[in-house]
Amino acid sequence: MLIGEVARRSGVSARMLRHYESLGLVSPSGRTGSGYREYSAEDVQRIFQVESLRSLGMSLREIGRALDDPTFTPSGLVDDLIRQTRERIAVETELLTRLQRIDAAEPGGWEDVLQVVALLRALASTSADARQRAALSSVEEVAVPVEALVEAVLSETEPNVAGALRWALARAGEGGTVLLAKGLRSPVAEVRERAVRSLAEMPDAEATARLRDALTDSDAAVRSQAALALGTRGVADAIPTLIDMIVEGRNDVDAADALGALAGDTATAARIAAGLVDRLAGEATEAPARARLAQALADIPGTRASRALEELSHDADRAVALTATYLLRLRGTR
Repeated sequence: MLIGEVARRSGVSARMLRHYESLGLVSPSGRTGSGYREYSAEDVQRIFQVESLRSLGMSLREIGRALDDPTFTPSGLVDDLIRQTRERIAVETELLTRLQRIDAAEPGGWEDVLQVVALLRALASTSADARQRAALSSVEEVAVPVEALVEAVLSETEPNVAGALRWALARAGEGGTVLLAKGLRSPVAEVRERAVRSLAEMPDAEATARLRDALTDSDAAVRSQAALALGTRGVADAIPTLIDMIVEGRNDVDAADALGALAGDTATAARIAAGLVDRLAGEATEAPARARLAQALADIPGTRASRALEELSHDADRAVALTATYLLRLRGTR
């Protein structure tokens, strides 16, 4: 079979076939009387073998070694190809993400494109100051896509930078709440907590719904942040978690303040007082926790809270009794 026919049947150009021959990959078995290359059936099969291995991303040198070395084993090479392919996909995915974010910013000209690129790079900088400036600039100068801000805020560990990112995200328009909700499904508790802190600065009803979901999170810090945010929004669903925080001593002052803010109507105040009293009745509630519960009761209006403080003024622990007595005086009941 002459080279032209081989090219038609195999789909490999005559030029590439000559290149394979020059590398010693596929050499025609014979020549015609006129000196033309003549390929045997085995030669054609070898061409298809080369093309099959090329489709796996192997280099021509690797292919030659694989086909000619009888001791060659593919496992190590295939592992390398998998690693190289993953690295290439990661690079291409990062590029695609960057391009999509630039497109989402709707740049009006190349100057805008360059500014967005500069801000995206700054958000990924190792310098906290650079990241913070980028977060602030994303509102004042060029709008950075919400996706980039969410990605940055969910990975940020510096408190000041995280605060600037949350501020920028809250002013970035629609889309942030949905993306942050995905952060709540992260297997990493710290990421979920950052998502909750960001949702706390989103005023919309969807953010409130997602914060309610976070009350059932497996991590105590995530639940606590969600409860504090919901407490400031007047959501009574946060009451049990806030009481848990007081008993456990986790942000107990903030939790007590949130309960006090929620106790604005009689029914909710009664519910809070009942919850606090129930925890006081628990045999496992030790003296420090009773003292914290007493301080929380001081901000809850109603006779039930007053009666509970009266009982605590006779507590076996002197510090708890003194605390309750002092709080009763502040309430004007003694």
